[in-house]
Amino acid sequence: MSSALFRPLTAGSGMQKRWMDGRKMSEVAAQFIKPNDRLTSFERLEIYNRQYWFRILDCFYDDYPGLRAVLGGRKFEKLAKAYLAQFPSASFTLRNLGGRLEKFLREDSSWTAPRSELALDMARFEWAQIVAFDGAALPPVTPDDLLDSPPGKLRLGLQPHLTLLALDFPVDDFSIAIKKRDALRAEASNAMDAAPKAARLKKVSLPKREKVFVAVHRCDNTLYYKRLAAEAFEILTAIRAGKTVRRACENAFRSSRKTAPEIGAQIQDWFQNWSSLGWFCKPRKRP
Repeated sequence: MSSALFRPLTAGSGMQKRWMDGRKMSEVAAQFIKPNDRLTSFERLEIYNRQYWFRILDCFYDDYPGLRAVLGGRKFEKLAKAYLAQFPSASFTLRNLGGRLEKFLREDSSWTAPRSELALDMARFEWAQIVAFDGAALPPVTPDDLLDSPPGKLRLGLQPHLTLLALDFPVDDFSIAIKKRDALRAEASNAMDAAPKAARLKKVSLPKREKVFVAVHRCDNTLYYKRLAAEAFEILTAIRAGKTVRRACENAFRSSRKTAPEIGAQIQDWFQNWSSLGWFCKPRKRP
């Protein structure tokens, strides 16, 4: 930014105020940034400011490849700039950039129309992956932890890194397809010298509406997502809400036509699987 922009203006004008603000910033910048033979202290600060902004955009771009695929590059870029202008980074880590994206999209769907519902599902799913990647992991429950708990009073907690999603679109499958396409694109790019006339990659079709339930979690420091039956989703959601295991299971199968032995076998299979994945921890004490 040229220092000529900070020339004196007519007193009382709005531009006079902006000039004064710029002058103050120049004075502040000079206190901790040294000028060089080409740039003033303030101009060097401006360069850093722009680099930081582009770094923020790059991180947001990397965090939401699925949302980018849903909206297209240009629309996604407009969304990213609008979102980050309203909710700038306020954390020591860029991991939290998308923490308020769901709120932003729910309050103003114009950025994602006419694919707002699909975009919202995709944004929720990709944020859940960020949570799963580095969310807290508490000590899992052990058989000894359960010995003194009567079945009717047994309560469990769910790992903080586990997110349960009720989605209107199968964005998990779509996300896998996008990642495969991007991997093939990278391979094709690396092989251009050897095969300059390689066939164009097939476009990934947008998912059609379908109700799915997905758990996004981490196991052995690896990110996973797992489809759930509607009853399994209801059980886990109730457990997270503080319901006893018995009440959660009874409510989930209250309208089921399965026999009691079939239901019991299904619940046992689910709980064995969830326990092996380390999803259960001690419930947090409620105030």
